[in-house]
Amino acid sequence: MEMIGLGFFFEDLPLGRKFQTIGRTVTEPDIVNFINCTGMTEVLFTDQEYVKHHSDIKGRVAPGALAYTFAEGLLVQSTMQHTGLAFLNMELDIKGPVFAGDTIHVECEVIESRLTSKKTRGLVRTRNKIVNQKGEVVVEYTPLRMIACRENA
Repeated sequence: MEMIGLGFFFEDLPLGRKFQTIGRTVTEPDIVNFINCTGMTEVLFTDQEYVKHHSDIKGRVAPGALAYTFAEGLLVQSTMQHTGLAFLNMELDIKGPVFAGDTIHVECEVIESRLTSKKTRGLVRTRNKIVNQKGEVVVEYTPLRMIACRENA
């Protein structure tokens, strides 16, 4: 029987391939749970009076790490089940804030794709742009992942 929901194999990720995920709305409870779980109890995330009077960013802002983590969750659901073997490296650039109520999605482009020396898996680097509902790129990162080849599935 065919199994659905499996991730992309190396062969499915040629240089230049582009795709995007579904959206995910960031909620107030998401922010509270994330900062409590991680210990990111910085005043920008916990003290709205401080934010109102001392911050250039106004509103209920989420940590950049939360946006990145949600993006990875959106990608794991749809692109890496059973095929993602390892997360090896990345560069991350926070370009703008994410607020409670924002809906984000991830736009990906394969910028590097090559077989490993074993030829049973490949290395794939993508440029991932986290985009809000206004079309603004709020985070950009470039993960390098090890991906299974189809012949070894």
